[in-house]
Amino acid sequence: MPLKLDIKAGEKLVINGAVLENVGGNAKLLIHNESAIIREKEILSQGESNTPAARVYFALQCAYMFPRHEEEYLKTFREFLNDYVTAAPSAKPIGDEISKFVEEAKLYRALKATQKLIRHEADTFSDFADKLEAAEIAERMDSANENS
Repeated sequence: MPLKLDIKAGEKLVINGAVLENVGGNAKLLIHNESAIIREKEILSQGESNTPAARVYFALQCAYMFPRHEEEYLKTFREFLNDYVTAAPSAKPIGDEISKFVEEAKLYRALKATQKLIRHEADTFSDFADKLEAAEIAERMDSANENS
């Protein structure tokens, strides 16, 4: 079944390793054969991959975009994913879902599932930051009570 893409003016996408940019108005593309396609908004640069979950995504993204080096990137991906799930066991179901897609050679679906891992990381750190802030406030209050 063909894939229909609506590409906005100025939007970039990568198809089978080639970077394409829409330099005109909005465009519609119909992709008839299986291709590795990723939109600009789904791409993380190496510099943006500065958290554990983002590194998982980046390694998987590279495996998807550069099939000649897929095994090398998948090895790195597996190491990063294992490290993440070991550090955050609550992410195991997400990690299992990602791994299942990778084993089935459905790398784009694995990338989409890895976005859940990034959300998990953001939520976990958000919770941690809130708890840390609450602990700092409690400590400050305790200190204030001791000085009274």
